[in-house]
Amino acid sequence: MAEQQGEWFLNTVTGKPELGKLSPSDYRMGPYPSYEDALDAWKIAKKRNKVWEEEDRRWRRQWEGDPNGSSTGGDRDQGQD
Repeated sequence: MAEQQGEWFLNTVTGKPELGKLSPSDYRMGPYPSYEDALDAWKIAKKRNKVWEEEDRRWRRQWEGDPNGSSTGGDRDQGQD
């Protein structure tokens, strides 16, 4: 397939890439730079979500302590009788 310039979107209803905003916004993922990237939209989203979830875990460990309960709890319980 000859590559066409523009923004590609994946139509989540049909599963087909579209050049431009042809479908309603709640039926499309994107934009993507190519037809092939739009075809891989679900894979790309899954990979990005995995990265973001790991970043969230690192952030929580830094600010809230170890999720396994080895944190001392900080100042949360002090002064409350």
